[in-house]
Amino acid sequence: MITAIVRFKLPPTVDAARAAELFEGSVPKYRGLPGLIRKYYLFDAESRTGGGCYLWESREAAERVYSAEWRQMIADRYGAPPEVSFFETPVVVDNTLPTTTLDAAE
Repeated sequence: MITAIVRFKLPPTVDAARAAELFEGSVPKYRGLPGLIRKYYLFDAESRTGGGCYLWESREAAERVYSAEWRQMIADRYGAPPEVSFFETPVVVDNTLPTTTLDAAE
């Protein structure tokens, strides 16, 4: 599994409520997306940063989404291009189920 952290600067006019509206409007793009396990939307008022934390089945699945067109859509929607960082995700603890997923060897 792979975790991708996406960050982008937000304009000063975007507060938490507006960010939530913008984020909610993008939900249909991610629902049922092949390879995406989970997505968390992120907002930090102090640094004017928005973004997402994505858990993917593989880096290949993530990179299929983070295309030039997707990056342009983020820039157009939020006012700045995204920065994407990838992390191997060898263990996931999910307290809602409760489960632990081990993926270190894959």
